[in-house]
Amino acid sequence: MSHLSAYLYSLAIGLLVGLERERSYRGRAGQAYGIRTFALLALVGTLATEAGEGAVVVALAGVVGLLVVGYRRTNETDPGTTTEVAAMATFLLGVLSYHDAALAAALAIAIVVLLMSKTRLHRFVSDVLSDVEMEDAIKFLVGAFVILPLLPRRGVGPYAILNPSRIWLIVVVLTGVSWVGYIAVRALGERRGLLATGLAGGFVSATAATATMARESRTGANFAPALAGAQIASAATYVELGVILFVVSPSLAGRLAAPVLVGTLALVTVSLLGSRGSRGTTETGAPAARQRVVTLTPALVLAVILTGALFLARWGAHAFGARGAVFAVGAAGLADAHGGSLTAATLYTKGALGLDATLVAIGVAMTTNTLVKCGVAFALGGRRFGWRFGVGVLASHALFLLSLALVLVWW
Repeated sequence: MSHLSAYLYSLAIGLLVGLERERSYRGRAGQAYGIRTFALLALVGTLATEAGEGAVVVALAGVVGLLVVGYRRTNETDPGTTTEVAAMATFLLGVLSYHDAALAAALAIAIVVLLMSKTRLHRFVSDVLSDVEMEDAIKFLVGAFVILPLLPRRGVGPYAILNPSRIWLIVVVLTGVSWVGYIAVRALGERRGLLATGLAGGFVSATAATATMARESRTGANFAPALAGAQIASAATYVELGVILFVVSPSLAGRLAAPVLVGTLALVTVSLLGSRGSRGTTETGAPAARQRVVTLTPALVLAVILTGALFLARWGAHAFGARGAVFAVGAAGLADAHGGSLTAATLYTKGALGLDATLVAIGVAMTTNTLVKCGVAFALGGRRFGWRFGVGVLASHALFLLSLALVLVWW
């Protein structure tokens, strides 16, 4: 009775996978394994495990033999091997059920979801995924799972600020967040216009996205959607800031969660209200879905800015105290909000800046970058675009700073 639950889990797993396989062959000939066979395979796996390792080896050999015989009977009408592989997996899940029934059940559910997604996956690979997107996916995976584990994790250089692993992690996070924004745009559709383009562009560089939207706004029909796209690009800045700070310092990200949420919601609200004016207009500009997904250049530039700003801030903190570090972080924010904020967060994790000074430095970096974006909006979009953009962005930033001040006072 002590292992009764393992057999119950095993039976349920076999029935679940067998049900999906039998339904997938409805109205078709050539199915060698049905729901009963899958249930028995799972139970045999659990029973063999209880009998001992030798029994598992013998049972596995028998299952392999049955699968080979079954495939030879059906390969002319069904040359695929998905059912045979699923049968082998079901047997092994029966073995796993004896040791960890919950994990076996979770894996069984994942396998069933994968089997049921056949049509969607084939359509995605053949009709949706482009060669450029595949190349970018490989770049991201190489950067995250090949390069990152090989980099040293200790600080080197002046003040021990050059930590290759930490710097490359920021590059990986930036490209990963760009992927998230890209997937969101693809879910919305390729021709949702400048609002979706601004959202995806904001995850890479909100300042660059603002410049693009400002130029687009000079076409009369595109003014409202371009304005909304520029504003939601700045909302993406808040989201990306929260994600990156969570990677560098979860405790600091927790302190900034409320200000980031307030700033994001305010800008999203403003941009969505402004986008109402885009209904019925002609969509122009390249949809975000047709752009490259992973653009390493902005991420690498940010890493360089971060390293330089970190050195200046560490030197400023050493020479002039916290005020020097805050000044250097604010200067870094002129180029990129994340560069200054990440510099402050890194100094905080190293103990070179206190919590209050770090929060002030992040506020200064975000403020200087917001002013730069407003200047870009005026310069490239004209007075009307600049004023409309500035009102929305500065109002949301004021709420961000107010929330940040409350954190400083009450936390």
